[in-house]
Amino acid sequence: MTDTENSLRNWLALTHVPNLGPVGIHSLLEHFDNPTAIFEAGQAAWRQAGVSDKLIQNLSASDWEKVEVDLRWVEQNENASILTLEDEAYPSLLKAIPDAPPILYILGQAEILKLPQLAIVGSRNPTHAGKEIAHDFAAYLTRMGMTVTSGMALGIDTAAHQGALDIMQAASEGHGFTVAVTGTGLDRVYPAKNRDVAHKIAENGVLVSEYPPGTPPLPGNFPRRNRIISGLSMGVLVVEAALQSGSLITARLALEQDREVFAVPGSINHPLAKGCHALIRQGAKLVETAEHIIEELEGFVAMLGESPDISQRSVDKKEEKENNFTHNVDEEYKQVLKCVDFEPTSVDKVVERSGLTADAVCSMLLVLELQGYVTALSGGYYCQGR
Repeated sequence: MTDTENSLRNWLALTHVPNLGPVGIHSLLEHFDNPTAIFEAGQAAWRQAGVSDKLIQNLSASDWEKVEVDLRWVEQNENASILTLEDEAYPSLLKAIPDAPPILYILGQAEILKLPQLAIVGSRNPTHAGKEIAHDFAAYLTRMGMTVTSGMALGIDTAAHQGALDIMQAASEGHGFTVAVTGTGLDRVYPAKNRDVAHKIAENGVLVSEYPPGTPPLPGNFPRRNRIISGLSMGVLVVEAALQSGSLITARLALEQDREVFAVPGSINHPLAKGCHALIRQGAKLVETAEHIIEELEGFVAMLGESPDISQRSVDKKEEKENNFTHNVDEEYKQVLKCVDFEPTSVDKVVERSGLTADAVCSMLLVLELQGYVTALSGGYYCQGR
């Protein structure tokens, strides 16, 4: 066994010690230079370093079988690898945070992790408009050479990954990538609906986890992985988030890590805008176009090309739909469409604005939904189906 192989085994064994998380490992590394030195030190040296009796017991009974499981996972997956804090390929921005993960399990191109990244996060149940904003921002940033990072959750995360993938698959060169930080082992896909997205990211970008193969989607894993999303990135963009959203955890962590925080504003009546508005009041940068992000980050990374005005493009799309609306449709349908906002709009509000009966409005909204002009939301709300 080479020194490198032995070192990796010791790193893995250390991460499998019960009740010893990243902070505990960093503390041990302050007393012992590396994991090999930790295991070679023995109980007397551990006790002298202030290690508790319980942890000494756990260190003495390290689970080397789990180490072999990890190594077999790498051997059986062609594009799999494991990075430790000692590796040159370990991303420097992430390494700078106080509780940097000692181990990163990788599926895909590990070198992508050292490229300039912007995290995009938000609601798991966004509006149609929110998903489109996340997709468009991610697509533009990827086209400009930025790597888009997120957590592969449903909603905004998935829209951001898909926006980046669309550019990556369409362009032959000169684009960024996408990074997905998961809360499970990389031999599992969570949520299962994102299986195809996960496979595309593994093939064209990179999947990352601090959790070993076999780790299920435990609730506590996802808030913990948020520090990695922000830690890898120069900044975090929040698109639609309620006041209790997990995305605000990522934004708070980004601030603690001295990273930029951006937020997309929305209607003052929209619950999913309240989290973004709270961030803006606390100092996050309000952004309406991808160009705003480029302007803020241009000191970190050089970008080429002109930024499309996404908010203006949304207005153009609305006008285009209205102009192309078939002439055979009754004027009342056009009037109902104009009464539906891009933010969630209640049926009662459409009735009030249009002056039509509730039955007539519900019938027309159904037709407009089938035509793709509006999107039905939960709770009897609709928004323009951009």
